[in-house]
Amino acid sequence: MATVAGSFSFRERRPDLLSGTPRAHSIDRWIFVAMAAWFIVIVLTGFVPDALMKIGMVKAGQRPPFPMVLHMHAVLMGTFLLLLQAQTLMVATGRCALHKQVGVAAFVLVPALVVVGLILAPTMYHQVWGGAHFGPPPVRAALAPVVPLLENILLLQISAGLLFALFIGVALSARKAHPGMHKRMMFLATAVPLGAAIDRMWWLPSSMPASPLSTDGYILAAVAPMLLWDVLRNRRVHEAYWLWLAIYLPTAALVAFTWDKPWWHSAAQRLMGV
Repeated sequence: MATVAGSFSFRERRPDLLSGTPRAHSIDRWIFVAMAAWFIVIVLTGFVPDALMKIGMVKAGQRPPFPMVLHMHAVLMGTFLLLLQAQTLMVATGRCALHKQVGVAAFVLVPALVVVGLILAPTMYHQVWGGAHFGPPPVRAALAPVVPLLENILLLQISAGLLFALFIGVALSARKAHPGMHKRMMFLATAVPLGAAIDRMWWLPSSMPASPLSTDGYILAAVAPMLLWDVLRNRRVHEAYWLWLAIYLPTAALVAFTWDKPWWHSAAQRLMGV
């Protein structure tokens, strides 16, 4: 990852109006603060109504209680987003030394998020699979169509987990020598798992469950404000975006190609041990 970040070192010396202190335009300082807040709004908009609905179903006995790993994932992801927000505020208000000290928490938080995510995906799958095969007849009838959908969603979960870890690794390895790469890649990495929140916004036009392409489109739209302001101010597309797109787009295409293929469903079942 250090090699990937380091390969852009000669370009990072070009003027970057969104880095350094002071910055020429007030929005240059606050665009990242606004982006962190925007990501939090997306997550809350997607997850809060969905969580409230499912809590009501648990109370009514219509679904099993949430597993503990789901609560752990929610706490870790919420903590990560708040850390991102706090880090941007520290830089925007000139407290860069504190930003560097607090940022060390990411070296613990990110691995914890990845590990918990690896546990969460099979846990939720087995919960639904068990109900679809061993539950009362009405439960089996209701959950049987959900199992193939979860197998497709596993593709999104696997790709999001791998890309999040990869992009965060690039961002952290670039934090000292390439601040422009570091700050942008932190946001681009965080954008990848936003699809989980976006897919819960039932009122958005969507290609799901037939195809995941709409999710990819909304993720690109989520990072668009940062990219557009960046291009407007620097008159170029920063290397962080090119690197992100070069990895994200082929991965999204592979997921779309694999989506709902019979061989993938068989592979997913073997992967889940059922």
